[in-house]
Amino acid sequence: MTEPRLLLGPVLRHVDETSATVWVETDRPCVVAILGCESRTFQVGGHHYGLVVITGLTPGESRPYTVSLDGHAVWPLPDSPFPASRIRTYAADQGSRLRMVFGSCRFAAPLTPRQRRRVGADALNAYTERMAERPADEWPDALFLLGDQVYADETSPNIRRWIKQRRDTRKPPGIGVADFEEATQLYAETWSDPEIRWLMSTVSTSMIFDDHDVIDDWNTSASWRRAMARRPWWRERIRGCLMTYWLYQHLGNLTPSELAEHEVLAEVRRVGETGDAYDVLRDFADKADAEVDGVKYTRWSYRRDIGSVRLVVIDTRCGRILGTNRLMVSDAEFDWIEDATRGDYEHLLIGSSLPWLLPHAVHEAESLNERACRHDGIRGWLAEQVRQAIDLEHWSAFRTSFDRLARLLHAIGKGERTTRPPATVSVLSGDVHHSYIAEAHFDEHEWPKVWQVTCSPVHNTIPWVAELVFRVAWSRAATRLVSWWARRRGVGPRPLWWDKLSGPDFRNQVAVLDIVGRDYTVTFESDAEAGEPVTVPLAGRVARP
Repeated sequence: MTEPRLLLGPVLRHVDETSATVWVETDRPCVVAILGCESRTFQVGGHHYGLVVITGLTPGESRPYTVSLDGHAVWPLPDSPFPASRIRTYAADQGSRLRMVFGSCRFAAPLTPRQRRRVGADALNAYTERMAERPADEWPDALFLLGDQVYADETSPNIRRWIKQRRDTRKPPGIGVADFEEATQLYAETWSDPEIRWLMSTVSTSMIFDDHDVIDDWNTSASWRRAMARRPWWRERIRGCLMTYWLYQHLGNLTPSELAEHEVLAEVRRVGETGDAYDVLRDFADKADAEVDGVKYTRWSYRRDIGSVRLVVIDTRCGRILGTNRLMVSDAEFDWIEDATRGDYEHLLIGSSLPWLLPHAVHEAESLNERACRHDGIRGWLAEQVRQAIDLEHWSAFRTSFDRLARLLHAIGKGERTTRPPATVSVLSGDVHHSYIAEAHFDEHEWPKVWQVTCSPVHNTIPWVAELVFRVAWSRAATRLVSWWARRRGVGPRPLWWDKLSGPDFRNQVAVLDIVGRDYTVTFESDAEAGEPVTVPLAGRVARP
């Protein structure tokens, strides 16, 4: 019998001072071994997955590792041009030292020549190539992928050819993903890229989904959900995408203790180590998609601590409550967010695939549209068509949730929810296919310490009309006009103001956060042909104790 093969991974996921989690996909059942720790694979839908929790590591160490399947070494790959993959634990005295790379909206290669000219270079690939030439002590500590890693509704030429071999694409959903098996192929394509595969094997990676991981405008409104539920192909699409998200992205976001207590994972392992746990995970996905009495069955949001830097990641897609009282997340989940932001830390990073602070005119337009959609008859119907047509579905289109997040971040900035006021609070986002930094002001007498840092896309493009709209939307004239109209139509005033510090920049980019003590800089990096990096120092704008 031939030896088992490594199909995807290894992907280095959660890391702390003494442990690390590594994810793999293999071609058959086997035992995965890394640094003396082992785990048996489990099967879902004919695919085999391994999740190895490596314990007993030393704080602050940087250790090369190999992967073995049933005792046969499969990683690193023969003749790899990259340095050895390493597990780098956080130091016991890590404090406020962190280099994090983040971005969103990465359309996978390969592309057609025409697509390459239109989309441009992959910023994450370019960053990885530069990183591989640097000493390991200059590598980032963390990678944060903020949604749209895969495009279930905009498949690549290779995926389209594969789909056409298994079904008639003249019938819905056409060349979009139809089910679990097709969704797995998106990850096989995206994560097989040699640069990305090595990067994710050696940098601790956190993830969250956005709409294209399922479908454009996912969960825009209650009307949208009702319309999708009537489409005969939708149930298998949402089921397959949530199942694959759980397998490929979500599990690795969890701490070892959370994995040990995860009832669904325990059942998937119990069934999948000797059989196939497809039905177990299918039932979970169906429940995760449902909304019952304003509550969701599962929570995709999570928290990570890296020294004295805290990352709280909010699910702004599946967790939406879309009844009469529209909420970005349920009240129960927002209570969890508030609890997750309590404690002792020096910097708080809020991960939200959708920007909290948008260009002012766009913000006002979304709040205005939300109010208009509440009207009965043709007026409300027209407003709903506008909402779905031009994607008016960010935080400002969920005004109750926007205001609650504003109150929370203001309180955190003043030190009301922590043992001491943090140096900075940043909302990290993507989605909108341009990059910018906005500085929030809650009170004219306070130092600013809350920022919106948006980086998108990593590898995609934006229509010229949308680019023009975003540029105009930052202008004072557009802001005054739309704000005036919003007030006339009964939209309440914003609970804060914000100024644009950087951008808008429409290149393919990744953002590099460098935090040392209370110093904090953000650098937007692209490939060499797209231009020089743009560094925005935020340290001098932070109030000193």
